[in-house]
Amino acid sequence: MDSIVSNSSGYDQSVDWVPLSLTFVEYPKGDVFGKLLALFSLTPFVILSGFVSLILFRRDLHTITFFIGVLLNEICNTVLKHILREPRPLARNTNLLYSEYGMPSSHSQFMWFFASYMLYFTFIRLQYANNKAFKEFFWKVAGAASCIAIACIVSYSRIFLQYHTWKQVIYGALFGIIIGTVWFTIINVVLTPYFPTVISWKISELFLLRDTTLIPNVLWFEYTNIRHEAGARARRRKSISAKSQ
Repeated sequence: MDSIVSNSSGYDQSVDWVPLSLTFVEYPKGDVFGKLLALFSLTPFVILSGFVSLILFRRDLHTITFFIGVLLNEICNTVLKHILREPRPLARNTNLLYSEYGMPSSHSQFMWFFASYMLYFTFIRLQYANNKAFKEFFWKVAGAASCIAIACIVSYSRIFLQYHTWKQVIYGALFGIIIGTVWFTIINVVLTPYFPTVISWKISELFLLRDTTLIPNVLWFEYTNIRHEAGARARRRKSISAKSQ
């Protein structure tokens, strides 16, 4: 009876369906710590969502080139997996949900690429011109330490959840650090000098691209400019209102 209903509905029953595996993570049933690590292993997708939001709403060239590096890092990981062809430590029943190869760990490589790049960016690129040197240094250390800590947790989660071996995670971290170091060097030495030229292009004006390389503290710069503009508009409105009376 069910087969008659299914066939009469007009749907093709011969099509093979596979699940989208981007956020599929297994953990031991009833293991709260394992569930917490499974949630931490989704961190790369949170970071990718942040990149997309920043690119859409800020249009900064450095963020765009940083994101390009993330994509290149993922491509390198895929190529390495298919060259090395080392299997994962645990053969699961859901083989269609993820790549059968585990060397190097893509999560580990992603997180250590991000952490190493942020470390260089924090201590090399961010230079604040103010008198709060200790406070700024504290926040730099706190930010860098947070990135490293999260990278360690995500890397360990892949071992605990038996998606990767220690060796696969360590090699993933090494490749991520190497690629992150190379890409940061390329951006700062090769690409950054061309940013002023790029933003002068018509297509850059069309997409409202901008270069904030020479602004030491973007958040403070935007805050003060928006506050100044809002104050100026408020004063103009008061002036117009007073004249109309």
